[in-house]
Amino acid sequence: MTVLHTDGSPSKENYLVEFDGPDDPYHTHNWSTKKRWVMRTPPQVERRTPESHRLKDEHRVCTAVILGYTTLTTSFASSIFSPTRREIAQQFGVSPQVGLLGLSLFVLGFAAGPTFWAPLSELKGRRLPIITSMFGFSIFSLACGVAKDLQTVLISRFFAGFCGACPMAVVGGIFSDLFGNATRGVAITIFSMAVFTGPLLGPLIGGCITESSLGWRWTMYLVSIMGGVAFLLDVIYLQETYPPVLLMHKAARLRLQTKNWAFHTKQEETAITLRQLIQTNLGRPLRLLLGEPIITLLSVYTAFIYGLLYLFLSAYPPVFQTVHAFTPTQSGLALLSLVIGELLAGAAVLALQPAYHRKLKANQGCCVPEWRLPIVILGGAAFALGIFWFGWTGYNPHIHWLVPAAAGVPIGFGLLVIFLQALNYLVDTYLMYAASAIAANTFLRSLCGAGFPLFADSMFTGMGVNWACTLLGAIATVMVPIPVLFYLYGRHIRARSRFAKSLEESAREVGPESPRLVT
Repeated sequence: MTVLHTDGSPSKENYLVEFDGPDDPYHTHNWSTKKRWVMRTPPQVERRTPESHRLKDEHRVCTAVILGYTTLTTSFASSIFSPTRREIAQQFGVSPQVGLLGLSLFVLGFAAGPTFWAPLSELKGRRLPIITSMFGFSIFSLACGVAKDLQTVLISRFFAGFCGACPMAVVGGIFSDLFGNATRGVAITIFSMAVFTGPLLGPLIGGCITESSLGWRWTMYLVSIMGGVAFLLDVIYLQETYPPVLLMHKAARLRLQTKNWAFHTKQEETAITLRQLIQTNLGRPLRLLLGEPIITLLSVYTAFIYGLLYLFLSAYPPVFQTVHAFTPTQSGLALLSLVIGELLAGAAVLALQPAYHRKLKANQGCCVPEWRLPIVILGGAAFALGIFWFGWTGYNPHIHWLVPAAAGVPIGFGLLVIFLQALNYLVDTYLMYAASAIAANTFLRSLCGAGFPLFADSMFTGMGVNWACTLLGAIATVMVPIPVLFYLYGRHIRARSRFAKSLEESAREVGPESPRLVT
């Protein structure tokens, strides 16, 4: 029945477009598994979706793999610059420490970028930021490769990092749009492995290119080509997944079909001013970082391990080149032990999925975020052990190089497990604001990733490999109780959070797999 105002006009609430209950095929949580992973629209959904959301049947490319490749490209670009610092320093007449700024400024762009890209994804949708950023990333990487002076190299690297930060901040939000509690873990595993595998492969490939006749500029040409491929894949295959934007598309279709221009969404009811955009959207990641204890402490933890990831890119050369007389390419091969550790971590997390599914089913489909944390505690212990192992076996030339190289296995295992399950924990807790929560985490960890390499040489030279690793291992040990704290008291902390509490209330009202929107 139509509700009329006193003047006889229909009430605008009758034209407010929302999801048609928990089974509305417009919402990504109700897309079939094949559509979410393969992005193929099944016939029963295809009849009810707009033309702009249809893809041909032959477009059977896994969305998670495409986004994983996009993330791998930007993280790979961050570290491929590391082996080139001496050649750049020699060409432009500066010290190797100044040459290393190309690495630090790129990661500094990783820190600045999420404060823009993540809120934009919650305002305009996920697809536009991903496509725009990958185009900018490719252009600035190419500009760095053709640069004629050092300042152009450094400025281009910063803006390439700024654009490259978008997948880091937004992909987690896309996965929260696409996948429910039961399947999100696999997708985020792919994402996390891309985040950490890329920086470890960069020095190896960058060292090979730099030592060849190609020269350091081809490291930038390579990442520009990789970015261009990611841009094309995203343009062709990536669909919009953000529920408020999907509702706007639905309202647009209804307006065209009915010729009734009153159909609208809540997001279209209020015009957002620049001041509101800055205060509400751009400031949200920083407010979450400073005001949410869960995000603050987990971001500090992941920032420390992420900083150590880039610090080890500078620590491995002193150990394996100075102590064991390795070439830059050979020292890059030593980083593969960390990749092995990450693969083991990914396998361990996936092996735990059946047990997680059983808990989820027993709890009527409602997840408890703290289920993610036990393996984080194990990973923290392995990470600290690996650092001590590396330090006290890597400084002695009489100890075979395989021994400190093998220390990379527990370090890589801890790196990925901590990051992966901490990210899952943040998404489970702040699903409504997943992109902003991940952006806050990315901001802090990228600051550490930018700063740690700058003092790596001085630290390992001045203190020695053994005592420098002792200090870092002690800090890692002190941080192990952080996931223990949330495992024991996380529910009480979440109950006091305005952002996390709203998620739990909405889950009780509409069910664990129903559409959830940010208002």
